[in-house]
Parts: sequence; structure tokens; C-alpha cells
Amino acid sequence: MLAPYAAHAASSRGRRHPEASPANRSEYQRDRDRIIHSAAFRRLEYKTQVFINHEGDLFRTRLTHSIEVAQIARSIARALGLNEDLTEAIALAHDLGHTPFGHSGQEALNECLHDQGGFEHNLQSLRVVDVLEERYAEFPGLNLTFETREGILKHCSPKKARELGELGKRFLEKTQPGLEAQLVNIADEIAYNNHDVDDGLRSELLTIDQLEHVSLFSGRYQEVMRRYPDIPPRRAIYETIRRMINHVVTDLIENSRRRISLAEIKTIEDARRHSEALIAYTPEVAEQSRELKRFLRQNLYAHEQVTRIMGEAVKVVHELFESFMRTPASLPPQYREKLREQNETREQARIVADYIAGMTDRYAMREHARLFPDG
Repeated sequence: MLAPYAAHAASSRGRRHPEASPANRSEYQRDRDRIIHSAAFRRLEYKTQVFINHEGDLFRTRLTHSIEVAQIARSIARALGLNEDLTEAIALAHDLGHTPFGHSGQEALNECLHDQGGFEHNLQSLRVVDVLEERYAEFPGLNLTFETREGILKHCSPKKARELGELGKRFLEKTQPGLEAQLVNIADEIAYNNHDVDDGLRSELLTIDQLEHVSLFSGRYQEVMRRYPDIPPRRAIYETIRRMINHVVTDLIENSRRRISLAEIKTIEDARRHSEALIAYTPEVAEQSRELKRFLRQNLYAHEQVTRIMGEAVKVVHELFESFMRTPASLPPQYREKLREQNETREQARIVADYIAGMTDRYAMREHARLFPDG
């Protein structure tokens, strides 16, 4: 049973292009299914989370990360009486606009588009589902519901918000999205914070000794070692991370339930009008989460081995962009056709960026080798 403040499919704000309601599934189930069948979703399998895809078969990719976000988010949604189908749709779509090579690829494309409005993967995810996917005869994109698109758009500048109409209004009015959107935003953080610890230890770029100075990890690790003193090291890590996730998820559920009750939220519109997010940790766990995030930024994402490889990836993205802008004939036919329809450099650059952003890590490397055979 859904809580009254959950998103109800029958009360959806609808789609950009009107369609008949589905016969045997809800509107949000249809959204989820369209996302799973999209080309952009399949490409996430070969896009970097932290480690370049070919560095090891056990490291997480954007696809496995998105699935993990969906699992965490659905569990929390069920506990709070929120709409699980909508929650899952948002979670599976939230990274569709990510470039190859993770955040380094995004930063490189943002630099390339500095004079054309920049690049942000969150807005690109919306562009993917609204425009770039080409699967249906009657409309561009996936034609998702307002609520799913609302959840995908986590951040937005005032200038861009004005261009987005109803979808961008909350960024101008300083209001909130629905609770399912708020939930996925935090589930994303839970997934990458805790699972990057796992990948960091597996890669041996992080050590247990380092992590024992991080309260969220150390408290759970000490519990595990007290209870299972002879546990093998790898299982101890899995058990610790499992407990870390449970710790923050339990806090999030209990505190969010309390905040919703105190704010007397009765409908999704009540939640949207509230001045601040209602899905939130207690201050103590929020600080533990921030501490872990700071640790990962300093010790994993800024690790010499990671930055060296990502520095090479940035070079690949810059050179691909410059080459395609200089020689559009080297683009695939469908992108050359789009370029012929545009006269402004700004729009041409955006089309080139669409092509590069859609690449997987290995495809970007292959294209770079084709265009720059001498390295």
C-alpha cells in the first residue's frame, strides 16, 4: 500500500507527448521498462565508475552502480510507503548521460563546451531520455512521465531551469521534488560511497589501516572482528560494508519517517512545497557520510594511479572533440546529418558532445586510435 504522500501513477502529471495508458502495467512501470530497453542503458555496462572498464572484471561500472542504487532505493521506498516502480525508474536512469571515463570525462567535455553552455551529466541524462534515444515512431526520446524526469534532474542552473518550463520551476522557486526523487538522490550517494570502499580495497589503493580512521567504516569493522575474530579478510570487508549500508539506510528510514510526520505531509504536493528535503539522515550520520566522502576524495579519487589514468582519458576526450569539430566528415552518418541541419557553432558543438558522451570507455579509445593512429 502506498502512503498518501507517495507518487501515485494514476495522478501523474503525464508525458510530454500524450499516449494511451498502458493496459497491464502502471505508468512508472512503463518508464522503467523503456529505460531498461534503451541503448543508453546498455552502454552503461562499459562506462567507468572509478576504474577504467578494462582494468578488472570485478570493479563496478555505471551499469552495476545503477542496479545497486535501484536495489537500495527500492528497499527504502518500501519501508516509507513510497512508489517503488517510480523509484526504480529514476535510479536506473540517473546516470544515462554520463560520459566515458567517469567524472574526468565529464570535466573534459565541460571544458570543451565552455563557450557553448558547458556540459553536466545530470542534464545530459535528461537530454538522453527526452531527445537522443530514437526508438519510437511518434516522438523523440523515451517520453517518460514528469515524475521520472523530475527525479533525473537533480541539479540545474537558473538559466537552464527557465528553458525547462514546468520541470525547471522548482529550481527557481527553491522548492523540492517528490519524495521518490529525494530518495534516489541519497541512495546514489549510499551506493557509491560504500561500494567505492570495496573497489578501493580490492584495487589495493586503499588499506584497512587507512579506513580505520573513518568512523563509519571503523565502527562496523570493529563489530565484525569482535564477533568473527577468525573471519577471512575478504569476507570481513564484505560484512563490514554490508553493515555500513544497513547503518545509514536504517538511520535514513527512521529519520525521514519522523521528518515527514512532523511536517504533516499528506500529499506529494505537500512534499514538493516543503522548504527543505524530507528524506534525510540525522546530523550524526550525515557527518559520518561526509567524512567518508572526504576520505574517498582524498585517498581514492585523487590517488596517483587513478589521476594518471584519468589524465590520459581527459586527453582522449579533448582530442576527440577537437577532431570532430575540425573534421565533421569523420562522424557517423546520423551525426553528420544532424550537423548539416545546424548553422550555429554552439549547436554543432552540442551534437559532437552528444556523440562523445554516448561512447563507452573502450569505444572512445578505439575512435581515438582511428583518428590518431600515431598516438
